Amino acid sequence: MAVKVVVGAQFGDEGKGKIVDWLAQDADMIVRFQGGDNAGHTVINRHGVFKLHIIPCGIFNSGCKCLIGTGTVVNPDVLIEEMEMFQNAGISLENLLLSDRAQLIMPWHVALDEAMERSGGIGTTKRGIGQAYAEKYLRKNFRAGDLRSLDKEKLSRHLKYVNAMLSFYGAKTFSPDEIMEKALIWQKKVVPLLCDALDTIHTAIMNNDNIIFEGQLGAMKDIDHGIYPFVTSSNPVAAYAAVSGGFSPKKIDCIVGVCKAFSSAVGDGPFPTEMPDADAAMLRGSGTNPDDEYGARTGRSRRIGWLDLPVLRFANLVNGFDELALTKLDKLDSLPEIKICTHYKLNGRIISNMPNTSDLYKVEPVYETLPGWLSDTTRCKTFDELPENARKYVDFISNYIGVPIRYIGNGPGRENIILHAI
Repeated sequence: MAVKVVVGAQFGDEGKGKIVDWLAQDADMIVRFQGGDNAGHTVINRHGVFKLHIIPCGIFNSGCKCLIGTGTVVNPDVLIEEMEMFQNAGISLENLLLSDRAQLIMPWHVALDEAMERSGGIGTTKRGIGQAYAEKYLRKNFRAGDLRSLDKEKLSRHLKYVNAMLSFYGAKTFSPDEIMEKALIWQKKVVPLLCDALDTIHTAIMNNDNIIFEGQLGAMKDIDHGIYPFVTSSNPVAAYAAVSGGFSPKKIDCIVGVCKAFSSAVGDGPFPTEMPDADAAMLRGSGTNPDDEYGARTGRSRRIGWLDLPVLRFANLVNGFDELALTKLDKLDSLPEIKICTHYKLNGRIISNMPNTSDLYKVEPVYETLPGWLSDTTRCKTFDELPENARKYVDFISNYIGVPIRYIGNGPGRENIILHAI
């Protein structure tokens, strides 16, 4: 039995979908343990190119249970749309499960998110994620299990509160009949997926199954420890897998941090190693390739920067990585020199901690420049086949963070992963 947690080590968009898809080939169960459809995991394998927003990336393994866990927020419309995408591609959904305690993203959450962003937001994806989590903590929200028995009276009472907020922002309000009409569709298509997630997870642990917990976004977007307020509304760190799964963190055997060979970010907030847009264009790509630096959910071009080792050091601090997966090494193939941020200076002094958001805007990144390799790495199958300077780049990162790099991504497909002996 192995319980493995895969989480992002930067600002999100690190390539977790690719890594989970690869690991899932030998997994018995994948659990998506937090977040909603505000981020996308891009998977490229023999079935094609897929952008998953809520269904776990193990769905391509027919022998693997895929559980959308209790810690998530789920828009039933998005879930149904994603299910139809897989059905049209001939991918079985027989093992797809949804925790009956997962929170629902309701239409008013999306409307509120859009309205609040118009009034001066933080650059959200406008998917209603924060609003759904807010109602969860107000103990007013609807959970997936509520779809089993629709309560129009409860809905009507709640809509008085919701519509008052929507009216304040000048947004569209909702009627009980309008929501009930949608809920009847959800009931038919979503209720068959419902399960007791706590029992499902503990049964898998007792059966010594290989379980992977799949996170979304990354450490810098954590609601408590990230670049607040430019963060997500949940905890995309490894410890939350145990919290939302309802099991002891002592059961976790391995924590895998996923990072790109450079940095990227979407939305507002500090980004110390950000490149000028003219320099970033080569790494970003044009958007025509599935691994170009454009958001899988929004299509927005990503902000691009040099690799930021203080961020990785911070991510390791809050997660406790056993292994790292370094993705998109091939994107650096044509660079004669590669800069790596090793430290921050704040007010002229080197600092060792991750500063708060306001100070992070002020830091000066301290760079070390390494020679590039000016060679195609996409054909390499082993670590030793990589160019010498590429190997030195990988070792530099690993030695600085103090975590072995176990997986190296050198292309967009499932087959483009080098397993590095450690």
